[in-house]
Amino acid sequence: MIQIPESPHQFAPEEIKEILQTTESGLNPKQVEELRRVFGKNEIPDTKERSFWYILLRQVHNLMVYILLLAALISFLTGHRVDVYVILAIVVLNITIGFVQEYKAENAVRALKGLLRPQCTVIREGKLITISSKDLVPGDVMRLSEGDLIPADGYLFQNHNARTMEASLTGESVPIEKTTEPCPENSPIGDRTNMVWKGTFVSGGSALAWVVATGASTQLGKIANSLKSIPKKASNFQNKSNKLARQMALLSIGSALLLFLVGYFFQKIPIDELLLISLAALVSAIPEGLPAVLSIVLAIGSYRMSKKNAIIREIAATESLGSVSTIVTDKTGTLTQNTMTIKKLWQVGGSEVEVSGDGWDRTGEFSGDEADIAALPPLLEIAAHCQQASLSLDEKGQLQVSGDPTEAAFAVLAGKAGFEKNLPVLEEEPFSTVEKFRSTLVEKSGKHVRFIIGAPEKLLEKSSRFQAKDGVFDFSENQRIRVKKKLDQWSKGSFRVLALALQTTDAKAAKDFSDQDWVFCGLAAMVDPPRPEVYHAVKGCHQAGIRVIMATGDHSQTALAIGKQVGIVLPGRERVLTDAELQQLSAEEFDRAIQEVDVFSRLSPMMKVRIAESLQAKGELVAMTGDGVNDAPALRQANVGISMGMMGTDVAREASLVVLADDNFASIVRAVEQGRIVFNNARRTSFFLVTTNFAEIITLIVAIGMGYAMPLTATQILWINLITDGFCDKALATERGRGNELHVAPASAKENIINREIVPFLLLNTILMTSMALVAFHHYLPAGIEKARTVVFIVMGFSQLFNVFNMRNLKGSAFKVGLFSNKWVNYALVVSITIQVLIIEVPALAGLFKFQPLSVWEFFGWAAISSLVFWVTEMYKLIATSYETGFSSSKS
Repeated sequence: MIQIPESPHQFAPEEIKEILQTTESGLNPKQVEELRRVFGKNEIPDTKERSFWYILLRQVHNLMVYILLLAALISFLTGHRVDVYVILAIVVLNITIGFVQEYKAENAVRALKGLLRPQCTVIREGKLITISSKDLVPGDVMRLSEGDLIPADGYLFQNHNARTMEASLTGESVPIEKTTEPCPENSPIGDRTNMVWKGTFVSGGSALAWVVATGASTQLGKIANSLKSIPKKASNFQNKSNKLARQMALLSIGSALLLFLVGYFFQKIPIDELLLISLAALVSAIPEGLPAVLSIVLAIGSYRMSKKNAIIREIAATESLGSVSTIVTDKTGTLTQNTMTIKKLWQVGGSEVEVSGDGWDRTGEFSGDEADIAALPPLLEIAAHCQQASLSLDEKGQLQVSGDPTEAAFAVLAGKAGFEKNLPVLEEEPFSTVEKFRSTLVEKSGKHVRFIIGAPEKLLEKSSRFQAKDGVFDFSENQRIRVKKKLDQWSKGSFRVLALALQTTDAKAAKDFSDQDWVFCGLAAMVDPPRPEVYHAVKGCHQAGIRVIMATGDHSQTALAIGKQVGIVLPGRERVLTDAELQQLSAEEFDRAIQEVDVFSRLSPMMKVRIAESLQAKGELVAMTGDGVNDAPALRQANVGISMGMMGTDVAREASLVVLADDNFASIVRAVEQGRIVFNNARRTSFFLVTTNFAEIITLIVAIGMGYAMPLTATQILWINLITDGFCDKALATERGRGNELHVAPASAKENIINREIVPFLLLNTILMTSMALVAFHHYLPAGIEKARTVVFIVMGFSQLFNVFNMRNLKGSAFKVGLFSNKWVNYALVVSITIQVLIIEVPALAGLFKFQPLSVWEFFGWAAISSLVFWVTEMYKLIATSYETGFSSSKS
């Protein structure tokens, strides 16, 4: 049985034919049957699907879920059925969100199958037949024509000017000219010109190819396997929220246990009463609303990002975007417009003519010397006729291109000058990889004119004369040197340069053209231009402390030039490394290169993955952008995969967490800003819940330790949480940015939501709330335990409400952001205060909670005293800010 080598491109056609045991006439049915038994069908195998219950149980197996279920059990045992229902609803919500996210992610591999074409044309036993592409086997002869989607990896043995578009696999932005010549063994995929690849398509010409790989063995299949081998990791935010859950669990259980021990050993409280109080305190200390609040924070951020054209596929990625420290971006279609645009024209003896406009828009102007512009018609007439591309408007009014992008660039150029294809076309010769030019024969003024576009070296060699602005002249050696200098100058400037020429003969000659005596008409320089907004977007990334790396399949010099134009390549870092060069490095040298170089070219899909892994090993949080099949593994490996919504493939979108609806790199920066706002809001709400809940339970512990009765009952404790946590934490989740989010470095991947920054707030809240509650309790005890608890309830409740203002601005005064600038916080405060008043002043409600009515002066007097939580914290922020400002000034 045949053994297919790993690198078939290095062998000559006769050697491959022998290895495959096939012929130019194809296989016979017996061979096909035997090969199918060995190699299977030409399909990318399905991932082993995980059952519904398996995915569901994965969501249940979560620390926060266990804590919430414990809280629900405690609430049930203490008779608080409403809390049971609320907690269980939160559990169900979080499990559902996690299940949906994971189910979506598993569609990435299945999406690869969508690239298979159902039918293909093959030659078997010398007969041309159409079969299902899944029935292809190694050794089959594929017939490939313009427009065909290639159904398997193949080796070309007959080539008729074939070109293929491989941007989705290699990142190459222009058609690849194919040959039948062997290629070096270590050639990158994009340079294996004697091979064609499954999932790419033929943009011009035709060819015959032997199938050398099917199904999972194709380059596309290997990408599918690499996706399966890259495990789906928990997002950065999921890791942080899981750690927050552990921190809260330890804090809650430890505090409740301490309360129980103090009450049992120091106050001899009856065990049944103490157990009830301790369980109630545990429930109050566990922020059961935290998962819901974090989900709301993420949902709000996700909604805001969608307004900025960044669609979040998995909600946890919302915060992760704000924490990325490195963005690894593709070039073609991401930084550039994925459209070839002619930017310069030049004729021998003249000066350069600049052409404005980008992409397929046929509006633009020609600028330069007026005489040089006036001499352009011969070039523009060639551009209008020597191409077969067509431009049309789609349903949305967007220009769509049919045909070779390079030929489309000439059609657009002609359109900018008002030239149309209005001469009778007699014959078309497609681009030849051997001759290095294409030509169109037209009839003009009773003569046959051959318009030619191709490689400058080839056209210069065949041209004996040149077109100048004042006529046609014979070429001198001096003028040929000038053409070569201009060609060299433009090539070094990352332009792709083509030449234009023509040849005329009398119509009676009946198309009898020689290969000499051409008239050289000039040069055209084209680029795949950067998106105009990308430079400022990259600059914004650098300002935000985010490194930007280009990882592309395109040529080194092109990649480096684009990198300089968009600001990725900074002074002193003008280097570019290729896949082949990276493979030669040791592990240590590789890691150092990734840190020192910002542009990598001619990369294979798995090299992009390796680059992401190297960055992650250094503690970087990596966002990876891309639009092609070749980008899918790296998108999955990255902490945040970002795909293109318009130009991107289904595979890339399904492997990513974020989709850019406008394919605009600049949208990433706006999404990063929203991600940082999300993280800040998660911290605000978490700080609020931790400080208020911790202050509550410390108040209970200190009161019992000092010999007092419990200052609040279990029901009152739970009700305070329902009033304050239930409204205000969710209102804090709606905070908007402060405008400085992109002026600071990203938060470390290891930085927790709860960090040292909370310590001052925790101490101030605990000291103030505990002191005020104990003073009030001591003062009113002579009037009865119920009245004393009523006042403590007011102090606790209003202290927590005033703490909302503290949390709105963790770094400075609440007055700087506007005390009442967040309408949702205002609504939450109004509702909470109204409930506080009603529950104490309405006799029926007060009786349920064993409250005693207070006078108006008592009620609002203690509410005002509770505002100390706000004023003291304001003083702390003022002092802290002054100290930091002074320290920074002295340091500078």
